[in-house]
Amino acid sequence: MDKQVFFGLTLAAISVITIPTLPTLAQTQTRTRISDLQQRANGTTVSGKVTQIVGNDFIIDDGTGQLVVDAGPRWWREINLKSGEQVTVTGELGRGGELDAFSITRADGSVIDIRPPQGPPPWAGGSKRERVARPTPQPGGA
Repeated sequence: MDKQVFFGLTLAAISVITIPTLPTLAQTQTRTRISDLQQRANGTTVSGKVTQIVGNDFIIDDGTGQLVVDAGPRWWREINLKSGEQVTVTGELGRGGELDAFSITRADGSVIDIRPPQGPPPWAGGSKRERVARPTPQPGGA
């Protein structure tokens, strides 16, 4: 068999096997189990059930562990989650081991934007700073 034909057939076979699995791989790589979270530095997404709420801080449980989520100060954005609610949180690990939320997605798909991932949080500087950059609530969300 000609080397070019063999190479072409091999490449085609690899493509047929690999390409259909790429979307699945991308989805699996974006979620992190809470029990594995200590291995990741930042920019992670976890899903689970809200078990406790204090102000804008809440505990999420995914069955492998629990994690405190910090959704910023209430004066910036009231999130209004309910205990038992299923959510997906994207954020980064804070110095105290909590997850500093960038966004929270509810089971119905509505998104609560907390802050952008880059730079300091928009509320840095306290409650007296101008709040023109405050996120606008999404339809169907809090």
